[in-house]
Amino acid sequence: MPKRSAIPARPAIGGEPAIPATIPAQENDDDRILNLSLRPAAFADFVGQAQVVENLKVAIQAAKRRQEPLEHVLLAGPPGLGKTSVAHIIAHELGAKITATSGPAIERAGDLIGILTNLGTGDVLFIDEIHRLSKVVEEFLYPAMESSEIDFVIDKGPYAKTIKFHLKRFTLIGATTRSGLLSNPLRSRFGMVYHLEFYAPEELVKIIERSANILGAELEPAAARTIAERARGTPRIANRLLRRVRDYAQVKSAGKMTQGVAAAALAAQGVDAFGLDAIDRKVLKTIVDFFGGGPVGIDALAAALNEEPDTIVDVVEPYLLSAGLLKRTARGRKVTRRAMEHMAKVAPKDLELFAAAS
Repeated sequence: MPKRSAIPARPAIGGEPAIPATIPAQENDDDRILNLSLRPAAFADFVGQAQVVENLKVAIQAAKRRQEPLEHVLLAGPPGLGKTSVAHIIAHELGAKITATSGPAIERAGDLIGILTNLGTGDVLFIDEIHRLSKVVEEFLYPAMESSEIDFVIDKGPYAKTIKFHLKRFTLIGATTRSGLLSNPLRSRFGMVYHLEFYAPEELVKIIERSANILGAELEPAAARTIAERARGTPRIANRLLRRVRDYAQVKSAGKMTQGVAAAALAAQGVDAFGLDAIDRKVLKTIVDFFGGGPVGIDALAAALNEEPDTIVDVVEPYLLSAGLLKRTARGRKVTRRAMEHMAKVAPKDLELFAAAS
């Protein structure tokens, strides 16, 4: 079962039923472990993002010929598109050691200094959610990225001393889901900046078939297509749905995943033909029912859903925007005609899902 945040449900308003106010985690611990086993180890196994991959291949080959560390790389895009996988593949292709951490995990400048001083020449430092670095820690990165050194001040006032740490040349790979929150000084220090896009269904079919082969699951091509069309253009979601279909097939159809089994399994998970789950429909339904279809500001929408604005912006909005179901205006978020038509079709089943979840 997905993990849920401990946030109270939104109370009923004007006779309307209460709306559950929890956005479940996209994957549990078992899912994360399986994702590691499905992660490609080299660009030869990586599907999609063709232009980004080709540019990285050229840069890696050039750096290896010059026997120099690769320039710093910034990878941006919604969650689940493969930023972490690309970072590990870069390290693999370089034959370099990779140290992985995240922005929120580096709380103090001393933590960053400890990480940087342990890097060898040509090593890769991967910082996920790099936009969440504190300002103090971020400023220590500037000289480290530019000149491979850090000036650290100890004591205060007349007793203050500066200690200079000389670092070995390394490659920083930053990943972010909110590139707009990166400061200009940090962004300008990356030699390569790439934005990962949502995947086409044909690309997701290849990913799903590869994952099914690794899992030893029997998957028909039509079933792979059904899963791909409902995976929201995201490999992580595609692999998660594949595992749910596999579970359903093992119980209901002797392990064989046909198109009908895949459709039934995804319907049981509350995933509709657009790839929307109960949470996506809840966001759209709230905008329609309580704000007349919009426009509505993100803070007002978050308050109505009893969720953090960042959760809606990072987890829910990217796909709704790309699918043409939601649009941003100067006055706020607004559902599209396409979304209204889609919600009209799924409304009865959606209400049953809400009732079952509450």
